[in-house]
Amino acid sequence: MNIIFDKKISAGFILFGVLIILFFVSLKIGEINISILDFLTNKLSLKDKIILKNLRLTRTLGGIIAGGILGLSGCILQNILRNPLASPFTIGVSQGAAFGAAFAIIFFNGNLILASAFGGSLITIFILFAISLIPEIKPESLILAGVAISSFFTAATMFLKYFANDIQVASAVFWTFGDLSKSNFKNILLMFIVFLPVFIFFFKNSWNYNAFLWGEETAKSLGVNVKFFIVISLILSSFICSITIAYLGIIGFIGFIAPHIIRMTIGNDYRFLIPYSAINGANILLLSDIFSRIILKPVIIPVGIITSFLGVPLFLYILLKQRNVRS
Repeated sequence: MNIIFDKKISAGFILFGVLIILFFVSLKIGEINISILDFLTNKLSLKDKIILKNLRLTRTLGGIIAGGILGLSGCILQNILRNPLASPFTIGVSQGAAFGAAFAIIFFNGNLILASAFGGSLITIFILFAISLIPEIKPESLILAGVAISSFFTAATMFLKYFANDIQVASAVFWTFGDLSKSNFKNILLMFIVFLPVFIFFFKNSWNYNAFLWGEETAKSLGVNVKFFIVISLILSSFICSITIAYLGIIGFIGFIAPHIIRMTIGNDYRFLIPYSAINGANILLLSDIFSRIILKPVIIPVGIITSFLGVPLFLYILLKQRNVRS
């Protein structure tokens, strides 16, 4: 038991070490090379300091917070919905939030984007929750429902764009690209302020999430208020996800990839899975953003495109693995 526990602790140190390395690499990578040694010893030129503070630092911190939010949200959704394929992107939460944000851009001139994005994601999550209560519905059916909901919100977003003017359409299209260049110190701070208490809530209830692994009846017998706990978890997961989407656009598959990599490494213990999924989400998003800056240098590809390319193979692998297990 101690060996297993030490392995899980070691995994945390490794993940955190990777995060620190990626943090400095992200600050260094760009059209202008910035010395990490000069940064650490405060010997940067004024030009390099401006680039570092206003461009790369905000981009890097935004990636850490957004990746942590998406990794955490995916981890909780997979538990509550009892489906390993669940994530904010695969079940339509991201598309619902995108519709809400596009609605705010077109009808409210870019105001109330956060509230509209949250409303769109909340509609999605409660539709899925209502479907999950149907006794005959299997876990994999929720993914199909998510695909249908995603298609609906995608069509609804296109419908809005059809009746919008060119400027509104351009703004909505630009916004939907998941891009860390949209980060600034204000939205980074707001994302962190929202993320921290939600993370603490999820982490403090890690034993409850462990109880859910054995089914709702077992969780009830252990004193968990199942209905309340499911609803509050779904609301908080969609809320933190919608904030990231509202500020940075759609960044797909981070919430799907991050928990699965951790699960493959340390298992399903949510005392570790919750914090490690957040850290791993930050690592994957930072790595993807670094890759997006060097693959076609000096052109910077929106990071949401890179994460989608990364997520599709793993999604298909998990889908086929689940099918083989059932067979």
